[in-house]
Amino acid sequence: MENKYHAPVMLPECLEALAINPAGRYVDVTFGGGGHSKAILQQLGEKGVLIAFDQDEDAKANLPKDERLVFIDQNFEFIKNHLQYQGLLPVDGILADLGVSSHQFDEADRGFSFRFDEAELDMRMHTASGESASDVLNNYTAEQLADVFYQFGELNNAKSLAREIVQFRGGQAIKTVAHLKDALKKYTPKFGDYKFFAQVFQALRIEVNREMEVLKNFLAQVPEVLKPNGRLVVMSYHSLEDRLVKNFIASGNFNGDIDKDFYGNVHKPLTALNRKVITASADELERNPRSRSAKLRVAEKRLES
Repeated sequence: MENKYHAPVMLPECLEALAINPAGRYVDVTFGGGGHSKAILQQLGEKGVLIAFDQDEDAKANLPKDERLVFIDQNFEFIKNHLQYQGLLPVDGILADLGVSSHQFDEADRGFSFRFDEAELDMRMHTASGESASDVLNNYTAEQLADVFYQFGELNNAKSLAREIVQFRGGQAIKTVAHLKDALKKYTPKFGDYKFFAQVFQALRIEVNREMEVLKNFLAQVPEVLKPNGRLVVMSYHSLEDRLVKNFIASGNFNGDIDKDFYGNVHKPLTALNRKVITASADELERNPRSRSAKLRVAEKRLES
């Protein structure tokens, strides 16, 4: 099921992980091009329901006409409230494909990619609200920018980059990709420019969309949203996301500390179903290079005692 908007990554693996019950109720928290959602619908029977979330206006163009599909044009951060309002709690499975879609990367005016020099630095998933990447670059203090680059881009020279940006914007606002490249040219590696700008853009995108905060809030609600034995399937694309998901599944919190009661029983709502992280097959890597960084983790809600 290839899609010009976005080729769904690890589609067979995601479907297998969800263990779909034809009469069940499932959630795709990032509808995007609809590749995963449409495949789930194909496995659902007449009584099955799929709830799809997406705050990107472009995603609405990909919605299939299907009475079993409930589309919620919001961020999945408050998944429990939205499902409760719709009378759709609890659910049998949740799929979270956390990556930016190919469409978003390829649309120059979204500002997600450093390939388009004249593109404005937006990077908002929801283009009608919040601060853009340009706002962050032009308004944050050097200390704030350094925190963003270090925490979300894992850049060791984050303070130097922040100071350079502050100095550059004193003479010219940073509005486009070309402006940002000019601002950082002193620190751009001669042969490692791709990795460098990938880290810079990742940091800005995460900050603009509050991605780590959204993911934490979402994961914390999952145990209340899932039925006992319900499945959580999460696909992440960088180590910061994957670490949060791994820790929450393993310990029920985000720092990975195991919490035990007086009798030694571990307090955690989910059980990991895959010992090792699942990655794309060699065949998929050849067909879809963007799958190379994808990491899939699967967990099941423990039976209530």
